[in-house]
Amino acid sequence: MARVLILTGDAAEELDSMYPIFRLREGGHEAVVAAPTTRPVHLVVHDFEPGWDAYTEKPGHLLPVDLAFADVDPGDFDALVIPGGRAPEYLRTDPEVARIVPPFFERDLPVGTICHGAQVPAALGLLRGRTTAAFPPLKPDVEQAGATFADAPDVVDGTMVSCRGWPDLPEWSRAFLRLLEKASPA
Repeated sequence: MARVLILTGDAAEELDSMYPIFRLREGGHEAVVAAPTTRPVHLVVHDFEPGWDAYTEKPGHLLPVDLAFADVDPGDFDALVIPGGRAPEYLRTDPEVARIVPPFFERDLPVGTICHGAQVPAALGLLRGRTTAAFPPLKPDVEQAGATFADAPDVVDGTMVSCRGWPDLPEWSRAFLRLLEKASPA
Protein backbone atom coordinates (compact mmCIF):
# COMPACT_ATOMS: atom_id res chain seq x y z
CA MET A 1 0.00 0.00 0.00
CA ALA A 2 1.43 3.35 -1.06
CA ARG A 3 0.94 6.57 0.83
CA VAL A 4 -0.04 9.25 -1.71
CA LEU A 5 -0.08 12.99 -1.00
CA ILE A 6 -2.92 14.91 -2.67
CA LEU A 7 -1.86 18.57 -2.91
CA THR A 8 -4.90 20.84 -3.13
CA GLY A 9 -6.71 23.98 -1.99
CA ASP A 10 -9.84 26.03 -2.49
CA ALA A 11 -11.19 26.05 -6.06
CA ALA A 12 -9.63 22.70 -6.96
CA GLU A 13 -11.80 20.93 -9.51
CA GLU A 14 -14.09 18.42 -7.80
CA LEU A 15 -13.66 15.51 -10.23
CA ASP A 16 -9.90 16.15 -10.52
CA SER A 17 -9.71 15.81 -6.73
CA MET A 18 -12.27 13.21 -5.72
CA TYR A 19 -11.83 10.71 -8.56
CA PRO A 20 -8.12 10.06 -7.83
CA ILE A 21 -8.76 9.93 -4.08
CA PHE A 22 -11.46 7.29 -4.51
CA ARG A 23 -9.47 5.29 -7.10
CA LEU A 24 -6.39 5.28 -4.85
CA ARG A 25 -8.41 4.14 -1.85
CA GLU A 26 -10.19 1.54 -3.98
CA GLY A 27 -6.75 0.24 -4.97
CA GLY A 28 -5.75 -0.17 -1.31
CA HIS A 29 -3.56 2.94 -1.15
CA GLU A 30 -3.70 5.72 1.42
CA ALA A 31 -4.68 9.11 -0.04
CA VAL A 32 -3.66 11.95 2.29
CA VAL A 33 -5.11 15.39 1.48
CA ALA A 34 -2.90 18.41 2.17
CA ALA A 35 -3.86 22.07 1.79
CA PRO A 36 -2.70 25.44 3.11
CA THR A 37 -4.66 24.84 6.35
CA THR A 38 -6.58 21.91 7.83
CA ARG A 39 -10.03 23.39 7.29
CA PRO A 40 -12.04 21.65 4.55
CA VAL A 41 -11.36 23.06 1.09
CA HIS A 42 -14.13 24.29 -1.19
CA LEU A 43 -14.08 22.32 -4.44
CA VAL A 44 -15.58 23.64 -7.66
CA VAL A 45 -17.28 22.00 -10.63
CA HIS A 46 -16.07 23.00 -14.08
CA ASP A 47 -18.24 22.29 -17.08
CA PHE A 48 -18.33 23.11 -20.75
CA GLU A 49 -21.58 24.86 -21.69
CA PRO A 50 -22.77 25.36 -25.28
CA GLY A 51 -22.11 28.92 -26.43
CA TRP A 52 -19.29 29.58 -23.93
CA ASP A 53 -15.68 30.08 -25.02
CA ALA A 54 -14.38 28.97 -21.61
CA TYR A 55 -15.55 26.52 -18.97
CA THR A 56 -18.05 27.56 -16.31
CA GLU A 57 -17.52 27.16 -12.58
CA LYS A 58 -20.03 26.25 -9.89
CA PRO A 59 -19.56 25.51 -6.18
CA GLY A 60 -18.81 21.88 -5.38
CA HIS A 61 -18.44 19.79 -2.25
CA LEU A 62 -16.20 20.39 0.73
CA LEU A 63 -13.13 18.15 0.87
CA PRO A 64 -11.77 17.25 4.33
CA VAL A 65 -8.07 18.00 4.78
CA ASP A 66 -5.67 15.71 6.65
CA LEU A 67 -2.56 17.91 6.84
CA ALA A 68 -1.61 21.56 6.51
CA PHE A 69 1.26 22.14 4.08
CA ALA A 70 3.48 23.23 6.99
CA ASP A 71 3.09 19.75 8.54
CA VAL A 72 3.92 17.76 5.40
CA ASP A 73 7.15 15.78 5.36
CA PRO A 74 7.63 14.73 1.72
CA GLY A 75 9.74 11.79 2.95
CA ASP A 76 6.60 10.26 4.48
CA PHE A 77 5.00 9.70 1.05
CA ASP A 78 5.46 7.36 -1.89
CA ALA A 79 3.76 9.50 -4.54
CA LEU A 80 2.16 12.89 -5.24
CA VAL A 81 -1.02 13.94 -7.07
CA ILE A 82 -1.77 17.56 -8.00
CA PRO A 83 -5.41 18.02 -9.11
CA GLY A 84 -6.46 20.83 -11.42
CA GLY A 85 -8.94 23.63 -11.12
CA ARG A 86 -7.91 27.11 -10.05
CA ALA A 87 -6.06 25.94 -6.93
CA PRO A 88 -2.71 25.31 -8.72
CA GLU A 89 -2.80 28.93 -9.94
CA TYR A 90 -2.11 30.21 -6.41
CA LEU A 91 -0.58 27.10 -4.83
CA ARG A 92 2.39 27.36 -7.21
CA THR A 93 3.48 30.52 -5.36
CA ASP A 94 3.21 29.02 -1.86
CA PRO A 95 6.67 28.59 -0.26
CA GLU A 96 5.51 25.38 1.45
CA VAL A 97 4.53 23.93 -1.94
CA ALA A 98 8.00 24.86 -3.22
CA ARG A 99 9.40 22.83 -0.29
CA ILE A 100 7.03 19.86 -0.69
CA VAL A 101 6.99 19.14 -4.44
CA PRO A 102 10.67 18.98 -5.58
CA PRO A 103 11.63 15.98 -3.40
CA PHE A 104 9.13 13.79 -5.28
CA PHE A 105 10.91 14.59 -8.55
CA GLU A 106 14.37 14.30 -6.96
CA ARG A 107 13.53 10.85 -5.54
CA ASP A 108 11.97 9.78 -8.88
CA LEU A 109 8.66 8.97 -7.20
CA PRO A 110 5.33 8.86 -9.05
CA VAL A 111 3.84 12.31 -9.63
CA GLY A 112 0.41 12.77 -11.17
CA THR A 113 -0.84 16.07 -12.54
CA ILE A 114 -4.35 16.66 -13.76
CA CYS A 115 -5.46 19.58 -15.94
CA HIS A 116 -4.13 22.81 -14.36
CA GLY A 117 -2.07 20.74 -11.88
CA ALA A 118 0.86 21.07 -14.31
CA GLN A 119 1.13 24.73 -13.28
CA VAL A 120 2.79 23.72 -10.00
CA PRO A 121 5.80 21.78 -11.35
CA ALA A 122 6.04 24.25 -14.26
CA ALA A 123 6.41 27.18 -11.85
CA LEU A 124 9.02 25.26 -9.85
CA GLY A 125 11.16 24.47 -12.90
CA LEU A 126 10.43 20.74 -12.68
CA LEU A 127 8.99 20.22 -16.18
CA ARG A 128 12.11 21.19 -18.13
CA GLY A 129 12.94 18.45 -20.63
CA ARG A 130 9.76 16.48 -19.90
CA THR A 131 6.65 15.74 -21.93
CA THR A 132 3.36 16.55 -20.24
CA ALA A 133 -0.33 16.95 -20.86
CA ALA A 134 -2.34 19.76 -19.30
CA PHE A 135 -5.50 21.72 -19.98
CA PRO A 136 -4.91 22.63 -23.65
CA PRO A 137 -4.88 26.45 -23.16
CA LEU A 138 -1.84 25.89 -20.89
CA LYS A 139 0.26 24.71 -23.85
CA PRO A 140 2.24 28.02 -23.98
CA ASP A 141 2.89 27.85 -20.21
CA VAL A 142 4.10 24.25 -20.45
CA GLU A 143 6.38 25.09 -23.36
CA GLN A 144 7.76 28.20 -21.61
CA ALA A 145 8.58 25.93 -18.67
CA GLY A 146 10.81 23.93 -21.05
CA ALA A 147 8.48 20.97 -21.55
CA THR A 148 6.89 19.41 -24.59
CA PHE A 149 3.09 19.66 -24.55
CA ALA A 150 1.18 16.47 -25.40
CA ASP A 151 -2.52 16.54 -26.20
CA ALA A 152 -3.39 13.12 -24.78
CA PRO A 153 -5.32 11.56 -21.88
CA ASP A 154 -2.49 9.65 -20.18
CA VAL A 155 0.98 10.99 -20.84
CA VAL A 156 3.67 9.03 -19.00
CA ASP A 157 7.14 10.57 -18.81
CA GLY A 158 9.34 8.53 -16.50
CA THR A 159 7.54 8.60 -13.15
CA MET A 160 5.18 11.45 -14.07
CA VAL A 161 1.65 10.87 -15.38
CA SER A 162 -0.40 13.79 -16.69
CA CYS A 163 -3.69 14.45 -18.43
CA ARG A 164 -5.74 17.31 -19.92
CA GLY A 165 -8.60 17.28 -17.40
CA TRP A 166 -11.41 15.33 -15.79
CA PRO A 167 -12.70 13.70 -19.02
CA ASP A 168 -9.31 11.88 -19.14
CA LEU A 169 -9.46 10.51 -15.59
CA PRO A 170 -10.18 6.85 -16.49
CA GLU A 171 -7.06 6.69 -18.69
CA TRP A 172 -4.98 8.82 -16.30
CA SER A 173 -5.99 6.67 -13.32
CA ARG A 174 -5.06 3.41 -15.03
CA ALA A 175 -1.65 4.81 -16.01
CA PHE A 176 -0.99 6.33 -12.58
CA LEU A 177 -2.02 3.18 -10.70
CA ARG A 178 0.20 1.03 -12.96
CA LEU A 179 3.14 3.33 -12.24
CA LEU A 180 2.33 3.36 -8.53
CA GLU A 181 2.19 -0.44 -8.37
CA LYS A 182 5.65 -0.67 -9.98
CA ALA A 183 7.11 1.89 -7.57
CA SER A 184 5.31 0.88 -4.35
CA PRO A 185 7.19 -0.75 -1.52
CA ALA A 186 6.34 -4.45 -1.16
